[in-house]
Amino acid sequence: MSEAGATVDLNSDLGEGFGIWTLGDDQALLGVVTSANVACGFHAGDPDILRRVCAQAAERGVVIGAQVGYHDLAGFGRRAMDVNPGTLTNDVIYQIAALDGFARVAGTRVRYVKPHGALYNTAVHDLAQAVAVVEAILLYDASLPLMGLPGSVLLTLAHEAGLRTVTEAFADRGYTSEGTLVPRSQPEALLHDPRQVAERMTRMVTTGQVPAVDGTEITVRADSICVHGDSPGALEMAVAVRQALTAAGVDIRPFAS
Repeated sequence: MSEAGATVDLNSDLGEGFGIWTLGDDQALLGVVTSANVACGFHAGDPDILRRVCAQAAERGVVIGAQVGYHDLAGFGRRAMDVNPGTLTNDVIYQIAALDGFARVAGTRVRYVKPHGALYNTAVHDLAQAVAVVEAILLYDASLPLMGLPGSVLLTLAHEAGLRTVTEAFADRGYTSEGTLVPRSQPEALLHDPRQVAERMTRMVTTGQVPAVDGTEITVRADSICVHGDSPGALEMAVAVRQALTAAGVDIRPFAS
């Protein structure tokens, strides 16, 4: 994934509204990305939204992934929670199955799983939470790839369990020198300049390097690039990233089919 002419997926978190509240421009982003991480109702999303986004994704040929998170609508799934591992496994199964139902109605199906927010970050290092997520996928459908942060406990366990793992980079997030994401509560956690974001991701894909917030260079090799759908200017950033990668000779296509 580190040479010009490489292939990379472009994903975004979609379906993150609830009831009368909307967040992000799902329809516009579905015209740019190749994979959609769709909220499954626990951190965001409701049946109407799940069905609409699945239908729009299927119509555009965008691959659907289940974005599973903690049962935390009020906190948008970004609050750390001490969930019993058995309960977390059941929560993840529930979410995958809910989205998969709407995907099937739309003539497709869920093709991968990606944790959201606090669950994503916790499973980077928390063994019990990571095991719970992996167990859920094994029980529901062991053919589903699992997307996560390179070097995480989650992806290590998933690989050992025989799951296909998909590494991810974040276009609009700052990195620490350890290769983890800067917490959203800290400065430089979020990036907003489409040109800067596009340059960083083009450099990452073509050289395997990206600057950390302390100025050091870190190695990040990813199968997929995420632009958060709820970020200000998400559409502009996604378009800029896609255009820059295409100009650099990178083939943008989904990792799952």
